[in-house]
Amino acid sequence: MQRRHPASRTGRPRSAAADTAILAATRQALVDLGWSKLTLSDVAVRAGVAKTTLYRRWAGKNELVVDAVAELFDELTLPDRGSLAADIEGVVLQFAAILARPEARSGLMAVVAEATRDEALRERVRASIVDRQKRLVIAGRTRAQERGELPPETDAERSARAVDLIFDMVAGSVVHRTLVSNQPADAEWVHDFTRVLLSGLAVTATTNRPA
Repeated sequence: MQRRHPASRTGRPRSAAADTAILAATRQALVDLGWSKLTLSDVAVRAGVAKTTLYRRWAGKNELVVDAVAELFDELTLPDRGSLAADIEGVVLQFAAILARPEARSGLMAVVAEATRDEALRERVRASIVDRQKRLVIAGRTRAQERGELPPETDAERSARAVDLIFDMVAGSVVHRTLVSNQPADAEWVHDFTRVLLSGLAVTATTNRPA
């Protein structure tokens, strides 16, 4: 599992155990207190570390909370279930399961809300969460092309736009379903969603096929 950390600094080596405790404490504090009442002092107490330990790792609350949320989504993996449809369903079910966790719901909603007023925070969310998880789309498309389920890409720019579009469709649909509509993204919904998504992919692949 890949894990994002802030840029390394000089000094004593970082403790992976401390990082894990701090990020877990941050997520729980968001559930208990919400964004506005969360402080680095409270997180330090919950994690059992000195406040200076947090400041050696994160410049402030924004960076800490984004990294705490990003760690949850780093748990996502691309399963090999034998077909593009089955692989997509596997990832989407994982994503929905993460969003069902109180710490993920609280954390994601908080950073999205705050990011509407903070351009630097919005960029950090994009880099730490959105861009990182596009790896799953890229890996899934590559695997499908190797299986012959999708044609190979011949235009790098068009391929990048397709990755962005697929990610937006998946992430946007699941987040809206679970966090906005407050409805379950269960196996039946995920199955139906995947069929709709693949119908669009088929049309896109045909349109982009070289003459």
